[in-house]
Amino acid sequence: MISGAKSEQAAIRRVSRWPYGAPIGQFLDADPDAIIGALVQGSEFAVETSQRMAWREQIDILKSTLSDCRGRGAIYFEYAIPRLGKRVDTVLVLDHVLFVLEFKVGASQHTSSAFDQTWDYALDLKNFHEPSHHIPVAPILAATEAEPQPYVAQTTHHADLLLRPLPAGKENLREVIDACLAFLDGPPIDFDAWQRGRYQPTPTIVEAAQALYSGRAVEDISRSDAGAKNLAVTSQHVSEIIRSAREERKKSICFVTGVPGAGKTLVGLDIATQHTRKDDDLYSVFLSGNGPLVAVLREALAIDDVRRAKEAGRTLRIGEARSKVKMFIQNVHHFRDDCLVDLDQAPVEHVALFDEAQRAWNKKQTASFMQRKKGVSEFDQSEPQFLVSCLDRHDDWAVVVCLVGSGQEINTGEAGITEWLAAMEEGFPEWEIHLSPHLAEIEYQTQPAIEALHTRAKVHYEPALHLATSVRSFRSEYVSEFANQLLSLALPDAKATLKKLIRAYPIRVTRDVGKAKSWLREQARGTERYGMVVSSQAHRLKPHAIDVRVKVDPVHWFLKGKDDTRSSFYLEDVATEFQVQGLELDWSCLVWDGDLRLQNGAWEFYGFVGDRWKRILKEDRRRYLLNAYRVLLTRARQGLVIVVPEGNDADPSRSSEFYDPVFELLTEIGVPTF
Repeated sequence: MISGAKSEQAAIRRVSRWPYGAPIGQFLDADPDAIIGALVQGSEFAVETSQRMAWREQIDILKSTLSDCRGRGAIYFEYAIPRLGKRVDTVLVLDHVLFVLEFKVGASQHTSSAFDQTWDYALDLKNFHEPSHHIPVAPILAATEAEPQPYVAQTTHHADLLLRPLPAGKENLREVIDACLAFLDGPPIDFDAWQRGRYQPTPTIVEAAQALYSGRAVEDISRSDAGAKNLAVTSQHVSEIIRSAREERKKSICFVTGVPGAGKTLVGLDIATQHTRKDDDLYSVFLSGNGPLVAVLREALAIDDVRRAKEAGRTLRIGEARSKVKMFIQNVHHFRDDCLVDLDQAPVEHVALFDEAQRAWNKKQTASFMQRKKGVSEFDQSEPQFLVSCLDRHDDWAVVVCLVGSGQEINTGEAGITEWLAAMEEGFPEWEIHLSPHLAEIEYQTQPAIEALHTRAKVHYEPALHLATSVRSFRSEYVSEFANQLLSLALPDAKATLKKLIRAYPIRVTRDVGKAKSWLREQARGTERYGMVVSSQAHRLKPHAIDVRVKVDPVHWFLKGKDDTRSSFYLEDVATEFQVQGLELDWSCLVWDGDLRLQNGAWEFYGFVGDRWKRILKEDRRRYLLNAYRVLLTRARQGLVIVVPEGNDADPSRSSEFYDPVFELLTEIGVPTF
């Protein structure tokens, strides 16, 4: 770090992150009209008179507030937050503190939603902007017409030098800034080094989809550090396969693998959002059999599209926005049904991206569904075989992209990836096959199917098709590893991994649901989303006011705010593995029931039938239940609390022996209790 006086001489780098930035001294000397001109030029939309007036007032307030701060830092207006698709009104580097200033021009009140917005911006910089990780950050909400009110500079138990948002008005903004400077310690910030620092966001799948749909590049919203696989590399490689297929008039299928949370869905969305026009030669469709994921993404994109249209001065109805989104994010079963209408007609899309391809149905499940629901008798194809046949109807070229996860099959008839490989071997000899080398690993259970391809031409093994590092949790890459080791009862490994995990990723275990709820609320900041998750087989949690028979609407649960009783924030409705697979929370509470028990050092599997638990004997159902807990254990990006309830020996369906061994296991490997 260098002193503020020296840094005054450093040049502000004009980058897309901000349309106007300058050392404080240069800002004080600048003509306000010149500043506004730069802001107008850097705006993505036409700038209304009201926005120009708001900028003018912010500039006047800040010139007055910082009049004696020459040589002490730098100021940036409209600082871009690509992950959120928004801009901070002002970022101020002053002495040893980074200030995030959100202005509400003309407002006399500080609303809770505005506080959350300010906190979200500060959290983004703290979490994802490398130079901001270890410096004090002070978010301030300035309602310009608000009367001065009591304030206290406070950190949180996160101990990351991020203050709680402070209220201010134009009359006492300097007073609040000075209070933060006095409260926080540290060396002067070198603003030149700060502004050159890497920004490495890790968006939620919803945030990523919104960013990509609005036209931002995957490089802008994804990590690029050496510890995480570059999503752009895999996305580019798949795009090259697609372009080659079109240019050479051939048909190809490729399999993208990755650990849970590595960004496979993001790769698919990146490609699909690049080609959403039907007149595009590379027109693509993103397909998923995960109904909740499709519903949540569609609604989130439609809402965001309406918001962006409003900001641009256009009117877009929500129904129109939903119709647009439906064209490129589809439920795989609807796509299949459309292809059934005319068995000779090729779909309009030449490229189909199948998310969670390992969950496609086997021949038995597909035939049963066709008979029961569609009245189609003697259907003799698995879902993968039929879906590839739909794209094979094209006379010229086609590409199928399978996005594959391991240990994610959670429902009856989900065949895993072997069904896709068998379909290619048996029915499509002319198709080129591009494989991730990791497809052959034992967790994918594909060795026999891979071996059957050895004598076939046009099979390519390509390392770029694998994403090796989970980026769901930006706090730690060990979440999936720990979950796998715990569920495989590799306890020494799980204990060792946990020690690395909890350095950055809080994980706790308790017997009390109420304490767990309080912990979630204490951990979350801004609009960080939290919620409770349970296994779909957790039928004996009703004494704790948890009833899995009450079905939640995932759209409301994942997208509604803190003031909506249907949202995850209320901690009243719980989601199961079926609602949360493919999606994520910031903080989650997993309540463990008697369906998965530890007996004599091994997992035992139970389903609740009638008035009692019955042992699950079928191997596939046992695997589905174990995978359900794998999904639930890996949903949280920032931290997890596990509740293992106290049993009740007076109730034979909730005997303490169903629960105590699990709690003891978690504490023995080192999960902290409270």
